[in-house]
Amino acid sequence: MVMKNIYRHSEHPFAQYVRILGKGKSGSRSLSFEEAHTAFGMILTGDVLEAQLGAFLMLLRVKEESPEELAGFVQATRDWLNAPHISVDLDWSSYAGKRKHYPWFLLAALVLAENGVRVFMHGVSGHTVNRLYTEEVLPVLGHNLCQTWHEVQETLDTRNFAYLSLDAYCPPLAEMIQLRNVLGLRSPVHTLSRLINPLNAQSSLQAIFHPAYRESHQKAAQLLNYQNTMVIKGEGGEFERNPDGRCLVKGIQDGELYDLEWPMMFEERHQAEEAFELDDFLAVWRGKKPHQYGEAAVIGTLALALMGLKKATDPEAALTLAQRWWKHRKAAKKAQSGEQIDLFDL
Repeated sequence: MVMKNIYRHSEHPFAQYVRILGKGKSGSRSLSFEEAHTAFGMILTGDVLEAQLGAFLMLLRVKEESPEELAGFVQATRDWLNAPHISVDLDWSSYAGKRKHYPWFLLAALVLAENGVRVFMHGVSGHTVNRLYTEEVLPVLGHNLCQTWHEVQETLDTRNFAYLSLDAYCPPLAEMIQLRNVLGLRSPVHTLSRLINPLNAQSSLQAIFHPAYRESHQKAAQLLNYQNTMVIKGEGGEFERNPDGRCLVKGIQDGELYDLEWPMMFEERHQAEEAFELDDFLAVWRGKKPHQYGEAAVIGTLALALMGLKKATDPEAALTLAQRWWKHRKAAKKAQSGEQIDLFDL
């Protein structure tokens, strides 16, 4: 991904972008969309030195990337990918992993798939210790991870849900995410990966850790001409509604920016899980075990997605539809009837 230093007597072409970001309080500035696009394109093609990459990523981390920079980085990535045309209704990014609660958002995604929504999910394997990642849970739910775009197409056609890791569809970005353990900090790669929407779905869902990033994600998505997207401070950094708190959505609908706050679903906060027992998680999915927080998280997340997909016109209608879809999920019906359960038998 990086090249040997042969620029001892002349300036490296990438040096200008490091200089723009690092000239000090009075001399530095953010990159324009065009500069960000060119700079990140050079990174993806391996035309930068290792030292330059580290400096570039950390300067951006300290400054905090602008919407124009984010959009430029994402567009460079989309250009590099040259992804195939695969019809998909919803792009769902999953890059954070869960630490306090089960990944209830996965069950919301599966309910959407059961009801005919083609969901494409992308994310990463574990890059932070003590977190439970989507790639660990999907096989437990009976779903193999896709390795190629061809497998994504086939899986979407048969099950309406497919997952592809960043390692499979963009190895350079996956390598940069793993630099967290080298640099000691998250880099802008964690942020831009959520915005890629590689299959150009008409609707997309993104979650962030820090509330301040909601607006930059929203504006970057608008610069990328995304027509329908939702950005929330999701539980654990995943797109999952925390039913114990209010949920502010920074969104785009039909190209127009909007803000919408959803109310708390509970008055009192719930305790975090002491440990992750995936058998218990499966039991909730199959309707064999109640889980007040978990089921509310599924329904709340599902309601958000339904609004993002324009299958409901307001939060109340979205919540009603989400409750109905969750109640009538196939896994629970089969468990109650004694049928053999295939969690992805759509």
